[in-house]
Amino acid sequence: MSPDAFARLAVELHGAEGLEETVDAVVDFALQALNCSHAGIALHSRGRPQVPAATHPLVCEIFHHAMATGHGPLVEAMRTGQDVMVRDTAIDPRWPQWAAEVGELGVRAVLDVPLTTATGSVGMLGLYSTAPDAFGPDDIAVAHILARHASVALANARHEANLAQAVDARKLVGQAMGILMERYDLDGDRAFTVLRRYSQDTNTKLRDVAQQLIDTRKLPGTEARRLNTEAAAGIRAATELRRAVQRTPRSGVWYGELLPTVVVLTGA
Repeated sequence: MSPDAFARLAVELHGAEGLEETVDAVVDFALQALNCSHAGIALHSRGRPQVPAATHPLVCEIFHHAMATGHGPLVEAMRTGQDVMVRDTAIDPRWPQWAAEVGELGVRAVLDVPLTTATGSVGMLGLYSTAPDAFGPDDIAVAHILARHASVALANARHEANLAQAVDARKLVGQAMGILMERYDLDGDRAFTVLRRYSQDTNTKLRDVAQQLIDTRKLPGTEARRLNTEAAAGIRAATELRRAVQRTPRSGVWYGELLPTVVVLTGA
């Protein structure tokens, strides 16, 4: 391919608005630039690959089959960090069960290329052809160039997506804290402690706990009862404290902080 084509690719990838647009641009360009019938991307997500983009449903089927069985060039490429090519699924002896399954889907040649950056692996670019021995030296070279551009663009898109999610999560937690502070007369630290405690007790993400509170305007029963009990105890303590203060003679007495304790100093 011409240098201008790769320049346009770089601009398109780095100008994509998000992760979904980026992966779509990568697989679309692969179909144009390489001798392949189908293409797809598998991204690492919390230790498990996911398939955010594929030019045909059979690509997703191939990816999922490889992950379920733990066999095939995709798994090998992910394990070694090196590209793996199958020239013809009809005669390749390395993964016979995988080859039989993929061959039934009409795929004869496969090229899996890792997507990596300086910080580690991003995912995998899978290229598939219905013709045997479809990928020559030029195709492999172009696939490597595409993978380098795609790796950087995908890493940047994922980083921006994570930042956006973090900002959204902070906003949600802040709103949820405000609800607790207003309803139960809590300070900010105490409100955050309540959210975190419920998150840990239920093994639920803090962001999801906050969203649930915002949507329903209430905590689940157990946590709400706990807060109501604590609030009632605080009210009783404050009431008893006021009564005690009212019964105390005022002559020659200095009153310090009334909450949470009362310091009484008698004059000489």
